[in-house]
Amino acid sequence: MKIVTDCAADMSVEELEQFGVVAAPLFIQFPEGEVSSADISADEFYNRLEAMRPKIPTTAQPSGGIFAELYRKLAQTEENIFSIHISSGLSGTINSARDGGEIVKAEANVSYWDTLTLSGGERFQVLAAALANKAGWAMNTIQERLTKIREKTEVIYTLDTLEYLARGGRIGRVKALAGALLNLKPVIRVDSDGKYSTVSTARTLGKSMTAIADHLVEKYGNTSVWVTVLHGRFAEKAAALANELKQKLNVAKLEIQRISPVLGVHTGPGIVGAAVVPMELMGDLVQ
Repeated sequence: MKIVTDCAADMSVEELEQFGVVAAPLFIQFPEGEVSSADISADEFYNRLEAMRPKIPTTAQPSGGIFAELYRKLAQTEENIFSIHISSGLSGTINSARDGGEIVKAEANVSYWDTLTLSGGERFQVLAAALANKAGWAMNTIQERLTKIREKTEVIYTLDTLEYLARGGRIGRVKALAGALLNLKPVIRVDSDGKYSTVSTARTLGKSMTAIADHLVEKYGNTSVWVTVLHGRFAEKAAALANELKQKLNVAKLEIQRISPVLGVHTGPGIVGAAVVPMELMGDLVQ
């Protein structure tokens, strides 16, 4: 079985190659032209983003035709394809994937999975699927594990400003924070329905990062966890959050990664947060 995801899963080129996963491109539309998220470095993207202020670029999901071409190519060596994507509550990417699969249904047997999350949370599910597939698990067993990971994973972050979410129209349930509250630092999580909601707000990033840590302690207690700290261009804040999480959680595995530029369009460079999953749901696969 071949596994397909999208650039919002924040998997590196090395990981994609190592696990045999194919990432469909998501696109950033600058005034001077469209760029695939996979073809622009994080720093180059943030330089361009900040140079455009107060305007911001827009993003576009892959078309059904792009998915059809991708599935057709993969089906030349493996008919069964598992397509795992960013939350349907935040993007229409999985709908494009289904459209593409319909086009090539005579050539490829495509199954679809809505991760109901994004970034590091999406990555956990893609990694689990790839490793379970490599270990020879049946599709229904893989999906049972992904369901558990989806239910138990937390993706939570804070922003230096809500400016980018507001301008991009992606605030959703944090919309009430716009306007007078734009100077506050919100703590935002991805809910079980795959949409954003607000956990709390604070007047400083330090307090918001502590609120993230405290929320995760409340959720996981002393459970052994895999933590991926995520940031845009906030390396110092990411390191500080990582240290705080190591002190407060039972961390079995910790890494610091940067989010995809296509997600950075909606957050700006000043984002820091974490994706967390119980290690018991990943440990038997990564050993």
